[in-house]
Amino acid sequence: MNTAPSSPLHVTSTTAPDRPWSDRPQPQLEATRRAPAGGERALVLGGGGSTGNAWLIGVIAGLLEAGLDVTDADLTIGTSAGSTAAAQITSATPTELLAAILAAAPQQRTGPVTPDGGRVPTFPVADHLERMGRIIAAEDAADMRRRMGAVALDLDAASDGSGTARWRATVAARLPGQRWPERAVHITAVDARTGEPVVFDRHSGVDLVDAVAASTAGGPAYGIGDRWYIDGGYRSIENADLAAGYGRVLVLSPFGGRSQHPREWGTNLAAQVDELRAGGSRVETISPDSDSEHLFGASAMDLSLRPPAARAGYDRGWALAEQLTEFWG
Repeated sequence: MNTAPSSPLHVTSTTAPDRPWSDRPQPQLEATRRAPAGGERALVLGGGGSTGNAWLIGVIAGLLEAGLDVTDADLTIGTSAGSTAAAQITSATPTELLAAILAAAPQQRTGPVTPDGGRVPTFPVADHLERMGRIIAAEDAADMRRRMGAVALDLDAASDGSGTARWRATVAARLPGQRWPERAVHITAVDARTGEPVVFDRHSGVDLVDAVAASTAGGPAYGIGDRWYIDGGYRSIENADLAAGYGRVLVLSPFGGRSQHPREWGTNLAAQVDELRAGGSRVETISPDSDSEHLFGASAMDLSLRPPAARAGYDRGWALAEQLTEFWG
């Protein structure tokens, strides 16, 4: 799930390259959007930490620059760092977002990501990993989510009470726009008290910043009114099954479908893709190639790796655009 999915966003006018990074010359095409076409296509943006967010933006920009615009999806589902990306692409072009990542000042290396890709916790990482190991050994997925919620609530209670406000400000700085778009965007989270999965959209009565902040709450719980939430990735890193009923589903997974959840829980990407296909959906997935896998996992919260992750995503999107054009339509 992603946690601090990205560094503060400052959109620039610089344009992204119009060919893969390995042989690019430099600046170029202006991104354009096409009008959506009916309730047919769903775009799923999975969790993956800070580098995962950068990779997602890179993939979407690479696809666009090669002629395939997936921001025109009839439904976009975002989880954790993917929720940040889902919100970002509704109010800035992928080209602008990619340029902002590449133009950002060099960042210092930061601590490791949580096992599900959430934001860096504000407590000893070793203790957190030990807790995670015990919690993953829960009886089932619902039990695991309840236990994780209890830990997150305890972490918030042990803080000075300013965690929600500080995290909201951090998330707000990452979003170029803070209003829900008219088109369908679903942001996942988990109720910290009940362990029940939650999906926010523009009809939920929760503003976009709060929805993304809840979806990326990989450490202390995040409060909205009298309710508390944890990272949507604690249900599933991708939550691709929420696209059931859509004819074509494109899943972007920074973690490449990897999950610490036991396979029998059915929350991993492979099981969800099988479920979608059994329901009649055509499904394609994009994951990092083997040369860039080192940018994710334990390195997912390293802000210094965001530019190379974005470039790797761009190359991946560029390379796959042609073969995905017929699929996306």
